[in-house]
Amino acid sequence: MSWFTGAVLYVLIWWTALFAVLPWGTHPIADPDSATGWRGAPARPRMGLKMLATTLVSVVIWGGCYLLISSSWLSFRSGWLALPPTH
Repeated sequence: MSWFTGAVLYVLIWWTALFAVLPWGTHPIADPDSATGWRGAPARPRMGLKMLATTLVSVVIWGGCYLLISSSWLSFRSGWLALPPTH
């Protein structure tokens, strides 16, 4: 895997993980707006902590993907996924 492919894979994993981490620990505002009943955004979103958690989760997932991609276990050139040779 080239450095560019690795970086693109990491960015895709990071954004996917961010959307998985965003709901963690969020609670709506206790008192809704009296006119509309709208509760709005969470009272304490703690985005810094969520970005740190996203980064840590992404590093672990990216490391697993890197090991899987660079191993010969998942290869179309050799192993059980290889296509039969054509002559």
